[in-house]
Amino acid sequence: MSVAGINVLVDETRARMAAAAPPLLSVRNVSAYYGSIRALKGVDIDVNEGEIVALIGANGAGKSTLMMTIFGQPQAREGTITFAGQDITRLPTHEIARLNLAQSPEGRRIFSRMTVRENLQMGAAVNGGKHFAEDLERMCTLFPRLAERIDQRGGTMSGGEQQMLAIARALMSRPRLLMLDEPSLGLAPLVVKQIFAAVRDLNRRDGLTVFIVEQNAYHALKLAHRGYVMVTGSVTMSGTGQALLDDPQVKAAYLEGGQH
Repeated sequence: MSVAGINVLVDETRARMAAAAPPLLSVRNVSAYYGSIRALKGVDIDVNEGEIVALIGANGAGKSTLMMTIFGQPQAREGTITFAGQDITRLPTHEIARLNLAQSPEGRRIFSRMTVRENLQMGAAVNGGKHFAEDLERMCTLFPRLAERIDQRGGTMSGGEQQMLAIARALMSRPRLLMLDEPSLGLAPLVVKQIFAAVRDLNRRDGLTVFIVEQNAYHALKLAHRGYVMVTGSVTMSGTGQALLDDPQVKAAYLEGGQH
């Protein structure tokens, strides 16, 4: 059997096992507000252990709001959010971060005056800096450009390198679930492919669970085992990544008839 065939078999087996267990992340009937504006409207989403799940939608659909609500800012006004069997709906952000759940936010938000090494130390601080040397080596293997820039200030690097650093910083806490918010935003296509390939490798090799919010529907759904479509704060469609890629409505609204 080819390597590609083995990878497909591993993915299918993992998906069957994940479907038989309770979701690692469960969002149930969640609504969130900015003042009087209802940004999320009764959202239901599951992320099973070992999966890559994508949330796609147009700019302003509420995707990033859902990501931030899961992490406690803003807190859900209605509904429940459960992670690894624990209700985290009302927990503050710093307590959620200690539960093996990590986020790489939209816009990267690295510490621009700190070096690559110092940024990664900040990521490791969530779990007390355990295994720092081992995890630093792992991140430099995953993203070789970070090894080349290890003592360079983050703010002087390219956008693609900063995105790699943001993801690596999140991974330094050894999360059970990695949440990625618009990782391809503003990046060249080649860099996007490199980042998505690294995420796929982490999932296949380490079994890392990933929830990814993306405007680039093609790359997100190609990567994902399952996906959801969000429109003006509501989830309107769900299915496997391939099924959504093949759906005429998704093609017309988000793929523009081609690959990005």
